[in-house]
Amino acid sequence: MQHNFGFVDFISNLDIVGGMIVLILAVMSLSVWYVMAIKALTHLSINKKTQKFLSGFWRSSSMKQISETLDTASSDEPFARVAHYTAESAKHFEVQDKQSDAYNDFLTRSIRYACDEERARLESGMTLLASVASTAPFVGLFGTVWGIYHALIAIGISGQGTLDKVAGPVGESLIMTALGLGVAIPAVLGYNAFSRLNKKTLFALDGFAYSMYSFLTTGGHPKRGGK
Repeated sequence: MQHNFGFVDFISNLDIVGGMIVLILAVMSLSVWYVMAIKALTHLSINKKTQKFLSGFWRSSSMKQISETLDTASSDEPFARVAHYTAESAKHFEVQDKQSDAYNDFLTRSIRYACDEERARLESGMTLLASVASTAPFVGLFGTVWGIYHALIAIGISGQGTLDKVAGPVGESLIMTALGLGVAIPAVLGYNAFSRLNKKTLFALDGFAYSMYSFLTTGGHPKRGGK
């Protein structure tokens, strides 16, 4: 009996375990591409809104002007959220002396809390990418081991151990490893790319938060970091 080689034949000959492994890899792949697409669109959208907000913020010379800039800022823009939370916290701290240690400590904690919230938002989905990147190759490898095991059992039962009888089933089993790598590689690349974008955003956010802190404690005009 002639054996048909190929991916279609590979799928049609899968048992329950092999089918579950392929299904798991398919779900992993779809999840990775969905997360990467959402995060890419989010970064592009937020980047435009951030540039617009910061352009108005650096031109502000008073708390009133900053408040006006915040009123027109988008609610999903991280820099605007940090500035808004910090400004609202400063309003609710009932103290006249803005140079007091209590006020400075309170403002520092408020800014740090706001920055941590933005960090959590930026890192949303990163755990999924990291998990898929690290586990998908092993899921594929398990599928390969399982496929080779069944292929060797079938060859042993048939009593035909020639190369033409062994190469087909074993080669098809190796497709599982290729599928695992095909799922893991985009996850690794996506994780590294978005990690770099997140670090860049958080670095800029820390500088912005320091400017906001200086403005609220000294009343000085916020200066663009590194410009």
